[in-house]
Amino acid sequence: MPGLGQLEATAAILRMLMEGLSVEDTQWKAAPDRFSIAEALEHLSHAEGHCFRERVERMVEEDHPGLEPYDQEAYFASGQYSGRAAEDSFDHFEEQRELNVEYLGELPASAADRAGRHPELGEITVSHLLNEWAFHDLGHIRQIAEIVRALKYYPHMGPFQAGYKIHP
Repeated sequence: MPGLGQLEATAAILRMLMEGLSVEDTQWKAAPDRFSIAEALEHLSHAEGHCFRERVERMVEEDHPGLEPYDQEAYFASGQYSGRAAEDSFDHFEEQRELNVEYLGELPASAADRAGRHPELGEITVSHLLNEWAFHDLGHIRQIAEIVRALKYYPHMGPFQAGYKIHP
């Protein structure tokens, strides 16, 4: 299945990035409209079960199911991702991801061509979704890595700071 290696590696990468961070670090936000690490982890946990796995299961089990949009911005604005401890969100994500990787690894290769209909995107296949899932993971890994760079390393680089711009 496409992207399965990335999906399998994401939890370990995130665990490494979170090493040594304080609770305050995980709650820090570069701007009000940006995710903190804790919010990014809660988003990953929420999307894991309420978007990705649900869509794959429906496309595998049903013929051309209609798929609901996942409005990350609406969830963010409503506070869905706020108020949870980073470690709790990460633990929930990690448990779900392990089950999802196992599930995906057991699917036959032919499942990649199963399709569903998204109201905004049109027809999407399991293969499309798995590539988007891995791409989505990498985006949030990059986002969390930028926050870690800004909080953990940049302040202690001394004169090397002059050579870098950070974008958490």
